[in-house]
Amino acid sequence: MIVRSIDALAPVEWGNGLSYRLLTESDGMGFAVCDTLVRRGTTSALQYRNHLEACYCVKGSGEVVEKDGTRHKIVQGTIYALDQHDPHYLVASSDEDLHLISVFNPPINGTERHNLSADGFSQY
Repeated sequence: MIVRSIDALAPVEWGNGLSYRLLTESDGMGFAVCDTLVRRGTTSALQYRNHLEACYCVKGSGEVVEKDGTRHKIVQGTIYALDQHDPHYLVASSDEDLHLISVFNPPINGTERHNLSADGFSQY
């Protein structure tokens, strides 16, 4: 059995926020779980080429924007799943942080960080 508290973990600065890697590849579960904070007013161009990701919003608001410009409002209680390794923009609202629980399959190793830049989608 694995029992772990967020209070015992050091956050990973992933680019536009913090990620607490609650379960990672080394835990042997076949998936990873992260508690992710996206800072208010930020936009992150992201793509996971080696993982599928689902994110459940537990607090705050924002949008996930598809590469073609299709926008999806994210509020508490919303889940979105990147089931096609979708390039996307994660946008936190200007007045509050966006707080997500993220699940990755296959699991991330826990040390990954995004390389955010204006010329492409950060990926790992």
